Amino acid sequence: MQYHAYELAHAWISPVRAAAHGVKLALDMPFNPMGKTLWGRQTAAACEMFEGLTRRYGKPEFGIRETLINDEAIEVGEEVVLSKDFGELLHFTRATTRDDPRVLLIAPMSGHYATLLRDTVRAMLPEHDVYITDWRDARSVPLSAGAFGLDDYVDYVAEFIRFLGPSTHVIAVCQPAVPALVATALMAMADDPCQPASLTLMGGPIDTRRNPTVVNTHAESKDMSWFERSVISTVPFPNPGFMRKVYPGFVQLTGFMTMNLDRHIEAHHQLFDNLVKGDEEPVEAHKAFYEEYLSVMDLPAEFYLQTVKTVFKEHSLPKGEMTHRGAAIDFGAIRKTMLMTVEGENDDICAVGQTQAAHDLCVNVPDDRRRHYVQPQVGHYGVFNGRRWRTEIQPRIRDMIREA
Repeated sequence: MQYHAYELAHAWISPVRAAAHGVKLALDMPFNPMGKTLWGRQTAAACEMFEGLTRRYGKPEFGIRETLINDEAIEVGEEVVLSKDFGELLHFTRATTRDDPRVLLIAPMSGHYATLLRDTVRAMLPEHDVYITDWRDARSVPLSAGAFGLDDYVDYVAEFIRFLGPSTHVIAVCQPAVPALVATALMAMADDPCQPASLTLMGGPIDTRRNPTVVNTHAESKDMSWFERSVISTVPFPNPGFMRKVYPGFVQLTGFMTMNLDRHIEAHHQLFDNLVKGDEEPVEAHKAFYEEYLSVMDLPAEFYLQTVKTVFKEHSLPKGEMTHRGAAIDFGAIRKTMLMTVEGENDDICAVGQTQAAHDLCVNVPDDRRRHYVQPQVGHYGVFNGRRWRTEIQPRIRDMIREA
């Protein structure tokens, strides 16, 4: 009923949103004297904010049209090279003959689209041949496609790596640190020639017992029946995924916004003031961030519940109890893959130490093929986005890739 209530509320508010948009357009007309008054500017600002906060945002575009290589603008395109029911492998093509290291970015299946890693992709493109996992919104996947659990995620990652072939460098951001590490171990156990040349885990929940965050303690405090009862919904008609059980994106978005509610309220206070003043630059920056942040996708219920149980409640990975389709996983088999972990000093989702724990599991990776870096003064998103990502973190990953 939760999903149906959300859809109904959205339908009910649509006429009000349309009316607010119409009022704003009327006040913005150059020949309307009311639009120039303080009352007019405040009313237009309020209408714009209401329309933006109640709109349903679709999947954003990456929008990366070019990159700079040796100070020359090089055209960038997008090509789907492998398509599966729950996700695609997307290649960012470059109009160049450079033979750069091949990098697979594993985007999180965590409520936001892969475009959340736009800045990650942009920073890697000048010196790397970049691919990314582009996960589908579960409400758009027909029930006939079957279930998608944590084991399936691992299989997808391994298949994508094999598709790209030997000497592929894998970067997993946030939640996929776990399945990426598992897939690498499985490939190492099989002595697969396509096992990654390097594996970089960024802000991932390898061992959430270390410095537990609010996210971790919340997962610990509830039993699995609570999650099944409280956050899992059925996709309503007429979506293609009608009757599929999902963890709705709007539920996760609500949780994330609640964690930092004061920050979001202050950001919108600033937006209102800037709209009234007509200060366009901060307004556009705010819109760019929130258009991405408010664009959410649903997760398959099986994947979400298995991740909560395995990663956040049972801690199967750091305890050495992790399995894949019932078979034990030997992380000690990883010998050929160079391992790097990256954490943010102020990360309130995956705290310092949680990602570094991967080094304790991969006991047979030689010391000279390990790297660990904690970036000062950044939170979770700063690990893969923003100035410090571009100037301090990415260059370290670039150098590691060339050493692997």
